[in-house]
Amino acid sequence: MNTRLPALRQKMLTDGLDAILISQPENRLYLSGFDGSSGYLLITADRATLATDFRYTEQASSQAQDFVTFETRGPLTGWLPELVSGLSSGKLGFEANHVTFAFHRQMSEILQTAVPGLSLAPVEGMVESLRAVKDPTELRFITAAAELGDRVFEEVAAAIRPGMTEKEIAWQLESRLRQRGSERMPFDIIVASGPNAALPHHHPSDRQIQPAETIVVDMGARLGGYCSDLSRTLWLGPPDDTFARVYGTVLEAQSAAIEGIRHGMTGHEADRLARDIIQQAGYGDAFGHSLGHGVGLAAHEEPRLSPNATGALENGMVFSIEPGIYLSGWGGVRIEDLAVMDNGGPRLLSRAQKLDTSGGKGQT
Repeated sequence: MNTRLPALRQKMLTDGLDAILISQPENRLYLSGFDGSSGYLLITADRATLATDFRYTEQASSQAQDFVTFETRGPLTGWLPELVSGLSSGKLGFEANHVTFAFHRQMSEILQTAVPGLSLAPVEGMVESLRAVKDPTELRFITAAAELGDRVFEEVAAAIRPGMTEKEIAWQLESRLRQRGSERMPFDIIVASGPNAALPHHHPSDRQIQPAETIVVDMGARLGGYCSDLSRTLWLGPPDDTFARVYGTVLEAQSAAIEGIRHGMTGHEADRLARDIIQQAGYGDAFGHSLGHGVGLAAHEEPRLSPNATGALENGMVFSIEPGIYLSGWGGVRIEDLAVMDNGGPRLLSRAQKLDTSGGKGQT
């Protein structure tokens, strides 16, 4: 039984919505099970319709069995009036963070003629808040994706040698992930070496790996539509004092967050656990991004663990814990694990080795 539609309908009732039009792809997939690249959901108190074009109607009927399939033809003006014809008046919610201004304007003009008593109401985060807490099936997919990422990272990391390029390493990671069953990558794999590692979202280049420099790897797998996210920082050879100090600070900050995060804590409070340690070590200005983010159907979703996040962390939420320090001209260190809030605290889903900077050996 699809329990997601009743949960959404309760939120619609609370917000005074008579219907909602879902256009955001992950939200569409979450509610319906339909993974085609084009379509809309129109959901009312007693009806759920999936509108898509002829390429996907058969797929929609198979995947979205709780929905009536509606075939769209031509431009919006040719099919939207029929889709909303069963609505008489009230509020039609639309996803304000996804709908463009042009689409909203066109939709408004159509509704003025087709259903004069129906008004558009912007909605933000309604489905995303449901997606934030994972059910057991979702957790199984995410856990399997995390395990796949761990295995592939350790295989490739063990083979990295000076002279290999960032692009070469990124391709080895991606090709092995795909060979072992991963669906499309959740995001472009990051391999950043030396000074490039000071750029948190560096695109792999033809730069060759050198001994005694940081190598930041950020990667993920996707299974059953669900993502994983993993970052590790490598160093070829015995670590020098700077790397040992920076890496040790990031690892300490991450450990403090893992140990300190609790159910009911806000994202701001979680972020502060790690940020305080990095600031006390003198690297506060070098930690420019948030501590973490939710992971699920999208690589970045609710919840947020950031200085401005006010939402509470709940059991069943899956999120990254990824402090970092980035020093221009030198490089950077990021350590990221995926965790699920379980029985009041985070349980790690990532198991890939981390470095022991006291001796250059790996540790879990």
